[in-house]
Amino acid sequence: MAVSVTLGGCDSTKEDAQNPETNAESSEQAVAEAPVENSAVDNPDLDGATAQQGTPVKYDVSAWNADKGETLGTDELDSIKSEFGKVISTDENSLDYASNPATKYRFMKTDAPYLDIIDSEKYLELGWYYANPTDSDKEKELSQDHAKKAYQLSRRLMGDEGGKMVAEMLSNQIIKNRVIGGQKVELAKCEFYSCMLVINKSAAQTDKS
Repeated sequence: MAVSVTLGGCDSTKEDAQNPETNAESSEQAVAEAPVENSAVDNPDLDGATAQQGTPVKYDVSAWNADKGETLGTDELDSIKSEFGKVISTDENSLDYASNPATKYRFMKTDAPYLDIIDSEKYLELGWYYANPTDSDKEKELSQDHAKKAYQLSRRLMGDEGGKMVAEMLSNQIIKNRVIGGQKVELAKCEFYSCMLVINKSAAQTDKS
């Protein structure tokens, strides 16, 4: 069963995701497939069986392109939140990517695969649960739905380049300190059950080169 975690940091195991205070170039593919983690056990168990790797999660990003919507700025918080749905809980004593005071908005119950936004004076952060091949079908479905929302929101914030970036994330590519669609992305990655996208609001640029 997936449990909630926050945006930042590197969660090395699914159990680590239970800690709510732990803080995370190629063309866009038609289907982004999360690489299979090496979860199979080399040594057989007592019955001679070997652990199953499970089915990799596929993200059909080509089906998410329709109806991009109007462009959003990183300061349009209400519109940004509405892209993720209904806020379930708000923590005004949270911390951002750089440990500055921030507000965290959660869009899922604590026992469900998480979907969060963390907003501070300097950063806008998106975070969602990144399903593993051995997760349940329901967990994988929610992970795909979260990724779709992040993809569509990123397109509204950064144009088509933002969508391509999320597709790269879902293929386990790590993006650091790159200007995408006029926004400074300090970090974007999906690994260890967690996806995180960190935008430096104070460093927004119009030069996309």
